[in-house]
Amino acid sequence: MNTRVTSTGTPPANVLLEVSHLTKHYPVRKGVFSQVSGQVHAVDDVSFWIAEGETLGLVGESGCGKSTTGKTILKLIDPTAGTIDWRGHRIDQLSGTGMRPYRRELQAVFQDPYSSLNPRMRAADIVAEPIRNFESAAVGEIDERVASLFEKVGLRPDQMVKYPYEFSGGQRQRLGIARALAPRPKLIVCDEPVSALDVSVQAQVINLLMDLQDELGLSYLFVAHDLAVVEHISHRVAVMYLGKIVELTDKRSLFTNPQHPYTEALLSAVPVPDPKIQRKQVILLGDVPSPINPPPGCRFHTRCPYAEERCRVEEPAMKQVRPGHFVACHLRDGSAAAPRAKTV
Repeated sequence: MNTRVTSTGTPPANVLLEVSHLTKHYPVRKGVFSQVSGQVHAVDDVSFWIAEGETLGLVGESGCGKSTTGKTILKLIDPTAGTIDWRGHRIDQLSGTGMRPYRRELQAVFQDPYSSLNPRMRAADIVAEPIRNFESAAVGEIDERVASLFEKVGLRPDQMVKYPYEFSGGQRQRLGIARALAPRPKLIVCDEPVSALDVSVQAQVINLLMDLQDELGLSYLFVAHDLAVVEHISHRVAVMYLGKIVELTDKRSLFTNPQHPYTEALLSAVPVPDPKIQRKQVILLGDVPSPINPPPGCRFHTRCPYAEERCRVEEPAMKQVRPGHFVACHLRDGSAAAPRAKTV
């Protein structure tokens, strides 16, 4: 029985990925001798877990550290601190050779469906490459699996001989999904996979990802800034601001009763597809602080409509305000109702 307790609760027995206090800083170098003059706090003390068959949405403004978190989990970049556990095995300190057994189970679908594909390779070879890298299979077997993957993602077998430039944007993203599925992964990091697509195509790709999850039992870390998309595909949602997770809960609780002022502001900006409904928008004053010099205390206090003196000097810890609902805010003591920000 799993009895471990983290800042975001007790992970279930079927947990796949567990991230604890993940941190990624980039040095800022200046001068002739490239001396380090500061650090970019891209990701700071981030913790969460993802269970089998679950989708965790990771949302926030551009530059808040969402994509860096995903790349660090995939070990495309090395973390500065913290731990990454995959099925109970720590992988954050593994080298390239040591990571090889795990790379098959951790795959990615990237934001740009064109630059993430090799323009010199035919579509069939792009999908077959991961199979050849991780398995010793006969040519005929690989061809059959590639054809099956094309069919699974909604591409025709005759398109296998084409190059990436011969596909539309949505078809290229389907090709990227087929490539991610090729080594039979357990978790896929989806780094804004639909942000570069038309709205109608976005719906097709999102529904495809959900169908594949049901069929193959996949887990997703779904990085996005579109809250409508996140609400549709996610089971739980983590909200990031300036390198930190400020709220984490199931999607129903997040969208019906947000507990962090930043989450409330994000939700107020989501368009309502009904002209008769007038939504009052929360207006945040000021700009996002620099990640090179983040403010002390709560990083959101410079824009929070009801920040107190404590918020300016003391960093809030992640607290559970109700079962499964975690928030990092001094205004939440676990019993008080969420105060509402000023609206216009």
